[in-house]
Amino acid sequence: MPRILSIDYGQKRTGIAVTDEMQIIASGLTTIPTNTLIDFLKDYFAKEKVETVLIGEPKQMNGQPSESASIIKGFVTHFSNIFPDMKVVRVDERFTSKMAFQTMIDSGLSKKQRQNKGLIDEISATIMLQDYLSSKRF
Repeated sequence: MPRILSIDYGQKRTGIAVTDEMQIIASGLTTIPTNTLIDFLKDYFAKEKVETVLIGEPKQMNGQPSESASIIKGFVTHFSNIFPDMKVVRVDERFTSKMAFQTMIDSGLSKKQRQNKGLIDEISATIMLQDYLSSKRF
Protein backbone atom coordinates (compact mmCIF):
# COMPACT_ATOMS: atom_id res chain seq x y z
CA MET A 1 0.00 0.00 0.00
CA PRO A 2 1.43 3.43 -0.85
CA ARG A 3 2.20 6.03 1.81
CA ILE A 4 0.60 9.40 2.51
CA LEU A 5 2.97 12.31 3.00
CA SER A 6 2.21 15.53 4.87
CA ILE A 7 3.86 18.91 4.32
CA ASP A 8 3.86 21.79 6.80
CA TYR A 9 5.14 24.38 4.32
CA GLY A 10 6.99 27.44 5.53
CA GLN A 11 8.95 30.17 3.82
CA LYS A 12 12.22 29.15 5.51
CA ARG A 13 11.75 25.50 6.46
CA THR A 14 9.22 22.75 5.84
CA GLY A 15 8.20 19.95 8.15
CA ILE A 16 7.44 16.58 6.58
CA ALA A 17 5.64 13.54 7.99
CA VAL A 18 4.73 10.24 6.40
CA THR A 19 2.60 7.20 7.11
CA ASP A 20 3.77 3.64 7.35
CA GLU A 21 2.98 1.43 4.36
CA MET A 22 -0.32 0.33 5.95
CA GLN A 23 -1.38 3.98 6.42
CA ILE A 24 -2.00 3.44 10.12
CA ILE A 25 0.63 5.54 11.88
CA ALA A 26 1.90 9.04 11.08
CA SER A 27 5.56 9.69 11.89
CA GLY A 28 7.72 12.75 11.55
CA LEU A 29 10.16 12.31 8.68
CA THR A 30 12.29 15.46 8.68
CA THR A 31 12.43 19.23 8.50
CA ILE A 32 14.31 20.69 5.56
CA PRO A 33 15.10 24.13 4.16
CA THR A 34 12.14 25.05 1.94
CA ASN A 35 14.40 25.91 -0.99
CA THR A 36 15.40 22.22 -1.15
CA LEU A 37 11.84 20.84 -0.87
CA ILE A 38 11.17 19.96 -4.52
CA ASP A 39 14.51 18.15 -4.89
CA PHE A 40 13.86 16.29 -1.63
CA LEU A 41 10.40 15.22 -2.85
CA LYS A 42 11.71 14.07 -6.24
CA ASP A 43 14.24 11.88 -4.46
CA TYR A 44 11.72 10.60 -1.92
CA PHE A 45 9.06 9.79 -4.54
CA ALA A 46 11.70 7.88 -6.55
CA LYS A 47 12.38 5.69 -3.50
CA GLU A 48 8.94 5.39 -1.89
CA LYS A 49 5.47 4.89 -3.30
CA VAL A 50 3.30 7.83 -2.22
CA GLU A 51 -0.34 8.13 -3.27
CA THR A 52 -1.39 11.37 -1.59
CA VAL A 53 0.32 14.51 -0.36
CA LEU A 54 -1.35 16.63 2.31
CA ILE A 55 -0.44 20.29 2.32
CA GLY A 56 -1.44 22.52 5.21
CA GLU A 57 -3.94 25.27 4.55
CA PRO A 58 -3.43 28.16 6.98
CA LYS A 59 -6.64 29.80 8.14
CA GLN A 60 -7.59 32.45 10.62
CA MET A 61 -9.94 31.73 13.50
CA ASN A 62 -12.94 32.85 11.40
CA GLY A 63 -12.05 30.36 8.65
CA GLN A 64 -10.71 32.96 6.24
CA PRO A 65 -7.29 32.38 4.63
CA SER A 66 -4.35 33.69 6.66
CA GLU A 67 -1.65 36.03 5.34
CA SER A 68 0.59 33.12 4.30
CA ALA A 69 -2.18 31.36 2.33
CA SER A 70 -1.20 32.96 -0.98
CA ILE A 71 2.42 31.82 -0.60
CA ILE A 72 1.32 28.26 0.07
CA LYS A 73 -1.18 28.37 -2.79
CA GLY A 74 1.72 29.29 -5.09
CA PHE A 75 3.67 26.30 -3.80
CA VAL A 76 0.68 24.00 -4.39
CA THR A 77 0.47 25.19 -8.01
CA HIS A 78 4.22 24.68 -8.48
CA PHE A 79 4.04 21.23 -6.85
CA SER A 80 1.11 20.19 -9.07
CA ASN A 81 3.00 21.29 -12.20
CA ILE A 82 6.04 19.20 -11.23
CA PHE A 83 4.06 16.20 -9.92
CA PRO A 84 0.86 16.29 -12.02
CA ASP A 85 -0.18 12.72 -11.15
CA MET A 86 0.12 13.16 -7.38
CA LYS A 87 -3.12 13.60 -5.47
CA VAL A 88 -2.98 16.75 -3.31
CA VAL A 89 -5.28 17.26 -0.34
CA ARG A 90 -5.37 20.59 1.48
CA VAL A 91 -5.89 20.27 5.24
CA ASP A 92 -6.66 22.85 7.89
CA GLU A 93 -3.49 23.51 9.87
CA ARG A 94 -4.97 25.80 12.52
CA PHE A 95 -3.56 25.09 15.98
CA THR A 96 -1.03 22.49 14.77
CA SER A 97 1.95 24.60 15.89
CA LYS A 98 0.42 25.12 19.32
CA MET A 99 -0.42 21.44 19.56
CA ALA A 100 3.12 20.56 18.48
CA PHE A 101 4.60 22.82 21.15
CA GLN A 102 2.31 21.28 23.79
CA THR A 103 3.36 17.81 22.62
CA MET A 104 6.97 18.80 23.16
CA ILE A 105 6.18 19.96 26.71
CA ASP A 106 4.18 16.80 27.44
CA SER A 107 7.08 14.71 26.14
CA GLY A 108 9.41 16.29 28.68
CA LEU A 109 11.66 18.11 26.23
CA SER A 110 13.85 20.78 27.76
CA LYS A 111 13.24 24.47 27.14
CA LYS A 112 16.23 24.51 24.76
CA GLN A 113 14.83 21.53 22.79
CA ARG A 114 11.42 23.22 22.60
CA GLN A 115 13.03 26.23 20.87
CA ASN A 116 13.85 24.01 17.87
CA LYS A 117 11.41 25.46 15.32
CA GLY A 118 12.28 22.71 12.85
CA LEU A 119 11.04 20.10 15.30
CA ILE A 120 7.81 22.06 15.76
CA ASP A 121 7.30 22.03 11.96
CA GLU A 122 7.90 18.27 11.78
CA ILE A 123 5.51 17.57 14.66
CA SER A 124 2.92 19.90 13.05
CA ALA A 125 3.11 17.89 9.82
CA THR A 126 2.68 14.71 11.87
CA ILE A 127 -0.40 16.10 13.65
CA MET A 128 -1.99 17.10 10.32
CA LEU A 129 -1.35 13.63 8.97
CA GLN A 130 -2.63 11.80 12.04
CA ASP A 131 -5.82 13.95 12.02
CA TYR A 132 -6.31 13.09 8.35
CA LEU A 133 -5.85 9.38 9.02
CA SER A 134 -8.33 9.54 11.91
CA SER A 135 -10.93 11.32 9.76
CA LYS A 136 -10.56 8.69 7.00
CA ARG A 137 -11.46 5.91 9.41
CA PHE A 138 -14.87 7.35 10.30
